[in-house]
Amino acid sequence: MSHILIVEDDATLGRGLVLALSDGAHTCTLAKNCAQARQALQETPFSLALFDVNLPDGSGLALLEETRAAGGPPVILLTANDLETDIVTGLTLGADDYITKPFSLAVLRARVEAALRRTAPVKAPAVFRQDGFVFDFDALSFSADGRAVQLSQTEQRLLRLLTENRGHTVPRDTLIDRIWTDGAAYVDENALSVTVGRLRRKLGADAPIQTVYGVGYGWAVHP
Repeated sequence: MSHILIVEDDATLGRGLVLALSDGAHTCTLAKNCAQARQALQETPFSLALFDVNLPDGSGLALLEETRAAGGPPVILLTANDLETDIVTGLTLGADDYITKPFSLAVLRARVEAALRRTAPVKAPAVFRQDGFVFDFDALSFSADGRAVQLSQTEQRLLRLLTENRGHTVPRDTLIDRIWTDGAAYVDENALSVTVGRLRRKLGADAPIQTVYGVGYGWAVHP
């Protein structure tokens, strides 16, 4: 299930976008301005976001820049501006697509599906191999350069999340929610840092676990 954030101040258009994109595969959250969008992005991990460029309390371009800096979801810009400079600015700031108004809802749906396909995390196979690392998540067998590695359940969950989302930064909040699934009401954020540190030590110095300070962690891949 994909969760899409729609940031649009035109109430009628916003409701239309929600109706057009909400189906069995997608759910939508509608924000009417930058402030509501920022709050939604802090509270929910979205699969994709649609930002109107002209918003009552700021610019969708500035919101895009903030979202990219925070490792947020891919973004499609919606705007009435069709100047080449506006398009170039949006794409330069990291937009995944750019659609000018008025637009066909059928075309919008197609562009949304294309963006979701491009940015969907690649699922790790039962056996993951990369640069001397071999992780068999079904047999619970893990090795680094031929050396067997014993991992706790928490470390296994962390490793699987990182490899499933290889090439992407996984936010700290998402990792905490997905790793500690025992119903604990509160998990100290330091627990994640400690778990990452243990996993790095066990896998060795060559483990491509990257830290994006203030955002989260990722498993690097070679181009």
